[in-house]
Amino acid sequence: MNSLLQLSPQAFISFLQKNKIRRLHFIWNPETQRVEASHAVLQPIADFMQHDRRDFLRHEGIFLQVTRQHNTLQGAFVHNTHRGQGAGGTRFWGYQTLEEYLRDGLRLSKGMTRKNALAGLWWGGGKGVIARNPELDNNDPRIRADLFREYGELMTALRGCYVTAEDVGTDTSDMAHIFSKTRFITCIPPELGGSGNPSVPTATGVLRGMEAALAFADGGTIAGRTVAVQGMGNVGWPLIRMLIEKGARRVFACDISAARVQRAKETFSEDVLDARLITAGDNEILFSDCDIVAPCATGAVLNPQTIPRLRAKIVCGAANNQLEDSERDDLLLFERGIIYVPDFLVNRMGIVNCANEQYGYVSDDPAVTRHLDTEWEYSIYRKTIEVLQLAREEKAPPARTAIHLADRIARE
Repeated sequence: MNSLLQLSPQAFISFLQKNKIRRLHFIWNPETQRVEASHAVLQPIADFMQHDRRDFLRHEGIFLQVTRQHNTLQGAFVHNTHRGQGAGGTRFWGYQTLEEYLRDGLRLSKGMTRKNALAGLWWGGGKGVIARNPELDNNDPRIRADLFREYGELMTALRGCYVTAEDVGTDTSDMAHIFSKTRFITCIPPELGGSGNPSVPTATGVLRGMEAALAFADGGTIAGRTVAVQGMGNVGWPLIRMLIEKGARRVFACDISAARVQRAKETFSEDVLDARLITAGDNEILFSDCDIVAPCATGAVLNPQTIPRLRAKIVCGAANNQLEDSERDDLLLFERGIIYVPDFLVNRMGIVNCANEQYGYVSDDPAVTRHLDTEWEYSIYRKTIEVLQLAREEKAPPARTAIHLADRIARE
Protein backbone atom coordinates (compact mmCIF):
# COMPACT_ATOMS: atom_id res chain seq x y z
CA MET A 1 0.00 0.00 0.00
CA ASN A 2 1.27 3.45 -0.91
CA SER A 3 2.39 4.95 2.41
CA LEU A 4 1.65 8.52 1.31
CA LEU A 5 -2.00 7.63 0.79
CA GLN A 6 -2.37 6.53 4.39
CA LEU A 7 -1.17 9.85 5.77
CA SER A 8 -3.75 12.18 7.23
CA PRO A 9 -4.21 15.39 5.23
CA GLN A 10 -2.28 17.25 7.94
CA ALA A 11 0.59 14.75 7.82
CA PHE A 12 0.61 15.01 4.03
CA ILE A 13 0.87 18.79 4.35
CA SER A 14 3.91 18.31 6.59
CA PHE A 15 5.43 16.01 3.95
CA LEU A 16 4.85 18.63 1.26
CA GLN A 17 6.32 21.40 3.38
CA LYS A 18 9.38 19.28 4.09
CA ASN A 19 9.83 18.95 0.32
CA LYS A 20 9.13 22.67 -0.21
CA ILE A 21 5.97 22.00 -2.24
CA ARG A 22 2.94 24.28 -1.93
CA ARG A 23 1.13 23.63 -5.22
CA LEU A 24 1.07 20.29 -7.02
CA HIS A 25 -0.83 18.46 -9.70
CA PHE A 26 -1.48 15.12 -11.36
CA ILE A 27 -2.21 15.18 -15.10
CA TRP A 28 -3.46 12.49 -17.47
CA ASN A 29 -1.19 12.43 -20.52
CA PRO A 30 -3.22 11.07 -23.47
CA GLU A 31 -0.08 10.45 -25.52
CA THR A 32 1.67 8.25 -22.97
CA GLN A 33 -1.59 7.02 -21.40
CA ARG A 34 -0.05 7.76 -18.01
CA VAL A 35 -0.82 9.86 -14.95
CA GLU A 36 2.08 12.24 -14.40
CA ALA A 37 2.90 14.02 -11.13
CA SER A 38 4.21 17.57 -10.94
CA HIS A 39 7.04 16.44 -8.63
CA ALA A 40 8.98 13.17 -8.77
CA VAL A 41 8.47 12.57 -5.06
CA LEU A 42 4.70 12.48 -5.70
CA GLN A 43 4.77 9.95 -8.56
CA PRO A 44 3.68 7.08 -6.24
CA ILE A 45 0.34 8.89 -5.86
CA ALA A 46 0.07 9.22 -9.64
CA ASP A 47 0.79 5.50 -9.97
CA PHE A 48 -1.99 4.74 -7.50
CA MET A 49 -4.44 6.65 -9.68
CA GLN A 50 -3.08 4.97 -12.80
CA HIS A 51 -3.93 1.51 -11.48
CA ASP A 52 -7.16 2.34 -9.65
CA ARG A 53 -10.20 0.78 -11.32
CA ARG A 54 -12.93 2.16 -9.06
CA ASP A 55 -12.69 5.94 -8.90
CA PHE A 56 -10.09 7.13 -11.41
CA LEU A 57 -11.34 7.41 -14.99
CA ARG A 58 -8.74 9.30 -17.00
CA HIS A 59 -9.29 12.48 -15.02
CA GLU A 60 -7.70 15.31 -16.96
CA GLY A 61 -6.14 16.94 -13.93
CA ILE A 62 -6.05 17.06 -10.13
CA PHE A 63 -4.72 20.34 -8.76
CA LEU A 64 -3.85 20.76 -5.07
CA GLN A 65 -2.44 23.47 -2.85
CA VAL A 66 -1.52 24.02 0.78
CA THR A 67 -2.89 27.33 2.03
CA ARG A 68 -0.41 29.94 3.17
CA GLN A 69 -2.56 30.49 6.24
CA HIS A 70 -4.08 27.77 8.43
CA ASN A 71 -2.31 24.72 6.89
CA THR A 72 -5.27 23.42 4.90
CA LEU A 73 -5.25 21.10 1.86
CA GLN A 74 -7.36 22.42 -1.02
CA GLY A 75 -8.01 20.79 -4.37
CA ALA A 76 -9.72 21.08 -7.74
CA PHE A 77 -10.52 17.81 -9.51
CA VAL A 78 -11.17 18.14 -13.26
CA HIS A 79 -12.56 14.97 -14.81
CA ASN A 80 -13.65 15.92 -18.32
CA THR A 81 -13.86 19.16 -20.30
CA HIS A 82 -15.15 17.82 -23.63
CA ARG A 83 -18.53 19.61 -23.29
CA GLY A 84 -17.07 22.68 -21.59
CA GLN A 85 -15.24 23.82 -18.48
CA GLY A 86 -15.33 21.45 -15.54
CA ALA A 87 -18.18 22.56 -13.28
CA GLY A 88 -19.17 21.46 -9.79
CA GLY A 89 -19.28 22.64 -6.20
CA THR A 90 -16.58 22.76 -3.55
CA ARG A 91 -16.93 20.43 -0.58
CA PHE A 92 -15.50 21.44 2.83
CA TRP A 93 -15.23 18.19 4.77
CA GLY A 94 -13.11 16.14 7.15
CA TYR A 95 -10.98 13.22 5.93
CA GLN A 96 -8.98 10.62 7.83
CA THR A 97 -6.47 9.84 5.08
CA LEU A 98 -5.16 11.31 1.85
CA GLU A 99 -6.60 8.35 -0.05
CA GLU A 100 -10.07 9.09 1.34
CA TYR A 101 -9.67 12.72 0.29
CA LEU A 102 -8.51 11.87 -3.23
CA ARG A 103 -11.15 9.21 -3.79
CA ASP A 104 -13.90 11.63 -2.79
CA GLY A 105 -12.68 14.20 -5.30
CA LEU A 106 -12.26 11.62 -8.06
CA ARG A 107 -15.75 10.17 -7.55
CA LEU A 108 -17.46 13.53 -7.20
CA SER A 109 -15.85 15.08 -10.28
CA LYS A 110 -16.62 12.02 -12.40
CA GLY A 111 -20.20 12.20 -11.17
CA MET A 112 -20.42 15.84 -12.24
CA THR A 113 -19.44 14.96 -15.81
CA ARG A 114 -22.33 12.50 -15.92
CA LYS A 115 -24.76 14.77 -14.09
CA ASN A 116 -24.11 17.68 -16.44
CA ALA A 117 -24.36 15.43 -19.50
CA LEU A 118 -27.70 13.91 -18.48
CA ALA A 119 -28.99 17.40 -17.72
CA GLY A 120 -28.17 18.49 -21.27
CA LEU A 121 -25.76 21.16 -19.98
CA TRP A 122 -22.75 22.20 -22.04
CA TRP A 123 -20.38 21.89 -19.12
CA GLY A 124 -17.74 19.34 -18.24
CA GLY A 125 -17.25 17.73 -14.84
CA GLY A 126 -15.22 19.02 -11.93
CA LYS A 127 -15.28 19.21 -8.15
CA GLY A 128 -13.54 21.12 -5.41
CA VAL A 129 -12.53 19.45 -2.15
CA ILE A 130 -11.11 21.22 0.90
CA ALA A 131 -9.99 19.05 3.83
CA ARG A 132 -10.94 20.53 7.20
CA ASN A 133 -7.96 21.09 9.47
CA PRO A 134 -9.05 19.51 12.79
CA GLU A 135 -6.79 21.90 14.68
CA LEU A 136 -8.84 24.92 13.54
CA ASP A 137 -12.21 26.34 14.47
CA ASN A 138 -13.55 25.92 10.96
CA ASN A 139 -16.68 27.89 11.84
CA ASP A 140 -14.68 31.03 12.69
CA PRO A 141 -15.72 33.60 10.04
CA ARG A 142 -12.21 35.06 9.87
CA ILE A 143 -10.61 31.67 9.26
CA ARG A 144 -13.21 30.78 6.62
CA ALA A 145 -12.64 34.09 4.87
CA ASP A 146 -8.90 33.38 4.68
CA LEU A 147 -9.42 29.82 3.44
CA PHE A 148 -11.93 30.62 0.73
CA ARG A 149 -10.05 33.66 -0.53
CA GLU A 150 -7.02 31.43 -1.01
CA TYR A 151 -9.22 28.92 -2.80
CA GLY A 152 -10.31 31.71 -5.12
CA GLU A 153 -6.66 32.34 -5.90
CA LEU A 154 -6.33 28.69 -6.92
CA MET A 155 -9.34 29.05 -9.25
CA THR A 156 -7.71 32.05 -10.91
CA ALA A 157 -4.41 30.19 -11.25
CA LEU A 158 -6.24 27.40 -13.12
CA ARG A 159 -7.47 29.99 -15.65
CA GLY A 160 -11.02 28.69 -15.82
CA CYS A 161 -10.59 25.00 -16.58
CA TYR A 162 -12.71 24.48 -13.45
CA VAL A 163 -15.60 26.69 -12.31
CA THR A 164 -16.55 26.17 -8.69
CA ALA A 165 -19.80 26.59 -6.72
CA GLU A 166 -21.43 25.83 -3.36
CA ASP A 167 -21.51 22.30 -1.98
CA VAL A 168 -21.56 20.37 1.31
CA GLY A 169 -19.96 22.34 4.13
CA THR A 170 -20.04 25.67 2.32
CA ASP A 171 -22.51 28.54 1.98
CA THR A 172 -23.02 31.68 -0.08
CA SER A 173 -20.81 33.77 2.23
CA ASP A 174 -17.94 31.38 1.46
CA MET A 175 -18.70 31.81 -2.23
CA ALA A 176 -18.48 35.59 -1.80
CA HIS A 177 -14.96 35.21 -0.41
CA ILE A 178 -13.96 33.03 -3.37
CA PHE A 179 -15.57 35.55 -5.73
CA SER A 180 -13.36 38.29 -4.27
CA LYS A 181 -10.35 36.51 -5.82
CA THR A 182 -11.71 34.96 -9.02
CA ARG A 183 -14.46 35.15 -11.62
CA PHE A 184 -14.54 31.38 -12.07
CA ILE A 185 -17.36 30.72 -9.60
CA THR A 186 -21.15 30.43 -9.43
CA CYS A 187 -23.68 30.29 -6.55
CA ILE A 188 -22.47 33.67 -5.35
CA PRO A 189 -24.89 35.64 -3.11
CA PRO A 190 -27.89 37.30 -4.80
CA GLU A 191 -26.72 40.70 -3.55
CA LEU A 192 -23.64 40.23 -5.74
CA GLY A 193 -25.71 39.17 -8.75
CA GLY A 194 -25.56 35.42 -8.19
CA SER A 195 -28.16 32.66 -7.91
CA GLY A 196 -27.63 32.00 -4.21
CA ASN A 197 -28.33 28.74 -2.42
CA PRO A 198 -29.63 26.04 -4.82
CA SER A 199 -30.98 23.68 -2.14
CA VAL A 200 -34.72 24.10 -2.78
CA PRO A 201 -34.48 23.44 -6.54
CA THR A 202 -32.27 20.44 -5.75
CA ALA A 203 -34.89 19.03 -3.38
CA THR A 204 -37.57 19.57 -6.02
CA GLY A 205 -35.50 17.60 -8.50
CA VAL A 206 -35.17 14.68 -6.10
CA LEU A 207 -38.94 14.76 -5.60
CA ARG A 208 -39.42 14.55 -9.38
CA GLY A 209 -37.16 11.51 -9.44
CA MET A 210 -39.27 9.85 -6.75
CA GLU A 211 -42.46 10.61 -8.67
CA ALA A 212 -40.97 9.12 -11.84
CA ALA A 213 -39.83 5.98 -10.02
CA LEU A 214 -43.29 5.50 -8.50
CA ALA A 215 -44.98 6.04 -11.87
CA PHE A 216 -42.63 3.47 -13.39
CA ALA A 217 -43.07 0.96 -10.56
CA ASP A 218 -46.82 0.98 -10.03
CA GLY A 219 -48.32 4.10 -11.58
CA GLY A 220 -48.79 5.72 -8.18
CA THR A 221 -47.85 9.03 -6.58
CA ILE A 222 -46.30 10.31 -3.34
CA ALA A 223 -49.72 10.51 -1.68
CA GLY A 224 -50.14 7.83 0.97
CA ARG A 225 -46.50 6.69 0.82
CA THR A 226 -43.93 6.37 3.58
CA VAL A 227 -40.48 7.85 3.00
CA ALA A 228 -37.25 7.71 5.04
CA VAL A 229 -34.98 10.75 4.62
CA GLN A 230 -31.39 10.48 5.84
CA GLY A 231 -30.25 14.02 6.62
CA MET A 232 -32.25 17.17 7.33
CA GLY A 233 -29.77 19.70 5.99
CA ASN A 234 -29.97 22.09 3.06
CA VAL A 235 -31.68 19.59 0.75
CA GLY A 236 -33.23 17.12 3.17
CA TRP A 237 -35.20 19.79 5.00
CA PRO A 238 -37.10 21.22 2.00
CA LEU A 239 -37.56 17.68 0.66
CA ILE A 240 -39.34 16.68 3.88
CA ARG A 241 -41.65 19.68 3.59
CA MET A 242 -42.43 18.87 -0.05
CA LEU A 243 -43.17 15.22 0.72
CA ILE A 244 -45.63 16.21 3.43
CA GLU A 245 -47.26 18.78 1.14
CA LYS A 246 -47.62 16.05 -1.51
CA GLY A 247 -49.57 13.90 0.95
CA ALA A 248 -46.96 11.42 2.17
CA ARG A 249 -48.56 9.33 4.89
CA ARG A 250 -45.46 9.28 7.07
CA VAL A 251 -41.90 10.57 6.85
CA PHE A 252 -39.03 9.21 8.91
CA ALA A 253 -36.03 11.52 9.14
CA CYS A 254 -32.76 11.79 11.04
CA ASP A 255 -29.83 14.13 11.48
CA ILE A 256 -26.70 14.51 13.60
CA SER A 257 -27.73 18.08 14.47
CA ALA A 258 -29.89 18.46 17.57
CA ALA A 259 -30.99 21.89 16.36
CA ARG A 260 -32.29 20.50 13.07
CA VAL A 261 -34.16 17.69 14.79
CA GLN A 262 -35.74 20.15 17.23
CA ARG A 263 -36.76 22.44 14.37
CA ALA A 264 -38.43 19.50 12.63
CA LYS A 265 -40.36 18.52 15.75
CA GLU A 266 -41.54 22.09 16.24
CA THR A 267 -42.59 22.46 12.59
CA PHE A 268 -44.43 19.22 11.82
CA SER A 269 -46.83 17.01 13.72
CA GLU A 270 -45.35 13.79 15.06
CA ASP A 271 -48.27 12.04 13.36
CA VAL A 272 -46.66 12.69 9.98
CA LEU A 273 -42.95 13.18 10.81
CA ASP A 274 -40.78 10.98 13.01
CA ALA A 275 -37.56 13.01 13.50
CA ARG A 276 -34.61 11.35 15.23
CA LEU A 277 -31.24 12.56 16.50
CA ILE A 278 -28.40 10.22 15.55
CA THR A 279 -24.63 10.05 15.76
CA ALA A 280 -22.33 10.17 12.72
CA GLY A 281 -22.21 6.84 10.89
CA ASP A 282 -25.63 5.66 12.11
CA ASN A 283 -27.44 4.27 9.05
CA GLU A 284 -30.45 2.69 10.78
CA ILE A 285 -32.83 5.09 9.03
CA LEU A 286 -32.07 3.28 5.77
CA PHE A 287 -33.66 0.12 7.11
CA SER A 288 -37.04 1.68 7.86
CA ASP A 289 -40.18 -0.12 6.76
CA CYS A 290 -41.12 2.33 4.02
CA ASP A 291 -41.76 2.77 0.31
CA ILE A 292 -38.81 5.05 -0.50
CA VAL A 293 -35.41 5.64 1.09
CA ALA A 294 -33.79 9.01 0.38
CA PRO A 295 -30.09 9.31 1.31
CA CYS A 296 -29.53 13.07 1.64
CA ALA A 297 -26.40 13.21 3.81
CA THR A 298 -23.03 11.61 3.09
CA GLY A 299 -22.10 9.16 0.35
CA ALA A 300 -21.12 5.47 0.29
CA VAL A 301 -24.06 4.47 2.50
CA LEU A 302 -25.21 1.76 0.08
CA ASN A 303 -22.83 -1.18 0.31
CA PRO A 304 -22.76 -4.93 1.07
CA GLN A 305 -23.40 -4.23 4.76
CA THR A 306 -26.48 -2.03 4.28
CA ILE A 307 -28.14 -3.20 1.06
CA PRO A 308 -29.28 -6.61 2.43
CA ARG A 309 -31.15 -4.79 5.22
CA LEU A 310 -33.10 -2.36 3.01
CA ARG A 311 -36.87 -2.79 3.14
CA ALA A 312 -37.86 -0.06 0.70
CA LYS A 313 -38.48 -0.84 -2.95
CA ILE A 314 -37.14 2.51 -4.20
CA VAL A 315 -33.94 4.39 -3.34
CA CYS A 316 -33.87 8.01 -4.53
CA GLY A 317 -31.95 10.73 -2.71
CA ALA A 318 -29.79 13.82 -3.04
CA ALA A 319 -26.49 12.60 -1.57
CA ASN A 320 -23.65 12.25 -4.04
CA ASN A 321 -21.98 8.85 -4.54
CA GLN A 322 -24.51 6.86 -2.53
CA LEU A 323 -23.03 3.61 -3.83
CA GLU A 324 -19.74 2.74 -2.17
CA ASP A 325 -18.73 0.84 -5.31
CA SER A 326 -20.97 1.70 -8.25
CA GLU A 327 -20.65 -1.56 -10.21
CA ARG A 328 -20.83 -3.89 -7.22
CA ASP A 329 -23.54 -2.13 -5.24
CA ASP A 330 -25.73 -1.25 -8.21
CA LEU A 331 -25.84 -4.96 -9.01
CA LEU A 332 -26.66 -5.86 -5.38
CA LEU A 333 -29.67 -3.53 -5.43
CA PHE A 334 -30.75 -4.88 -8.82
CA GLU A 335 -30.58 -8.48 -7.60
CA ARG A 336 -32.82 -7.57 -4.67
CA GLY A 337 -35.39 -6.01 -6.98
CA ILE A 338 -34.89 -2.52 -5.54
CA ILE A 339 -35.30 0.39 -7.95
CA TYR A 340 -32.24 2.61 -7.56
CA VAL A 341 -32.50 6.08 -9.08
CA PRO A 342 -28.89 7.27 -9.58
CA ASP A 343 -28.02 10.39 -7.61
CA PHE A 344 -26.39 12.10 -10.59
CA LEU A 345 -29.68 11.78 -12.45
CA VAL A 346 -31.92 13.52 -9.90
CA ASN A 347 -29.77 15.92 -7.85
CA ARG A 348 -28.80 18.07 -10.84
CA MET A 349 -30.75 21.21 -9.92
CA GLY A 350 -27.92 22.66 -7.89
CA ILE A 351 -25.75 22.90 -10.98
CA VAL A 352 -28.70 23.75 -13.26
CA ASN A 353 -29.69 26.63 -10.99
CA CYS A 354 -26.27 28.23 -11.01
CA ALA A 355 -24.27 26.96 -13.99
CA ASN A 356 -25.28 29.74 -16.36
CA GLU A 357 -25.88 32.52 -13.83
CA GLN A 358 -23.38 34.77 -15.61
CA TYR A 359 -26.00 35.30 -18.33
CA GLY A 360 -28.49 36.87 -15.92
CA TYR A 361 -32.02 35.92 -14.88
CA VAL A 362 -35.68 36.10 -15.71
CA SER A 363 -38.52 34.99 -13.45
CA ASP A 364 -39.50 31.36 -13.99
CA ASP A 365 -36.72 30.96 -16.53
CA PRO A 366 -37.79 28.12 -18.86
CA ALA A 367 -34.15 27.09 -19.21
CA VAL A 368 -34.34 26.15 -15.52
CA THR A 369 -37.98 25.16 -14.96
CA ARG A 370 -38.05 22.73 -17.88
CA HIS A 371 -35.78 20.42 -15.87
CA LEU A 372 -38.65 20.02 -13.39
CA ASP A 373 -41.52 19.46 -15.83
CA THR A 374 -42.68 16.14 -17.25
CA GLU A 375 -42.47 16.94 -20.97
CA TRP A 376 -38.93 18.05 -21.89
CA GLU A 377 -36.77 15.12 -23.04
CA TYR A 378 -33.92 16.06 -20.67
CA SER A 379 -36.17 16.74 -17.65
CA ILE A 380 -35.44 14.80 -14.48
CA TYR A 381 -38.81 13.04 -14.71
CA ARG A 382 -38.40 12.00 -18.35
CA LYS A 383 -34.75 10.98 -18.01
CA THR A 384 -35.56 8.89 -14.94
CA ILE A 385 -38.35 7.07 -16.78
CA GLU A 386 -36.07 6.60 -19.80
CA VAL A 387 -33.24 5.13 -17.72
CA LEU A 388 -35.53 2.79 -15.78
CA GLN A 389 -37.27 1.56 -18.94
CA LEU A 390 -33.97 1.04 -20.74
CA ALA A 391 -32.59 -0.84 -17.74
CA ARG A 392 -35.64 -3.09 -17.72
CA GLU A 393 -35.29 -3.81 -21.45
CA GLU A 394 -31.60 -4.57 -21.09
CA LYS A 395 -32.11 -6.48 -17.82
CA ALA A 396 -29.37 -4.31 -16.35
CA PRO A 397 -28.99 -2.23 -13.16
CA PRO A 398 -30.24 1.38 -13.57
CA ALA A 399 -27.00 3.07 -12.47
CA ARG A 400 -25.02 1.11 -15.05
CA THR A 401 -27.55 2.10 -17.71
CA ALA A 402 -27.44 5.76 -16.64
CA ILE A 403 -23.63 5.76 -16.67
CA HIS A 404 -23.50 4.36 -20.21
CA LEU A 405 -26.06 6.93 -21.37
CA ALA A 406 -24.25 9.80 -19.63
CA ASP A 407 -20.84 8.78 -20.95
CA ARG A 408 -22.22 8.67 -24.48
CA ILE A 409 -23.70 12.17 -24.14
CA ALA A 410 -20.48 13.44 -22.54
CA ARG A 411 -18.59 12.52 -25.72
CA GLU A 412 -20.93 14.54 -27.96
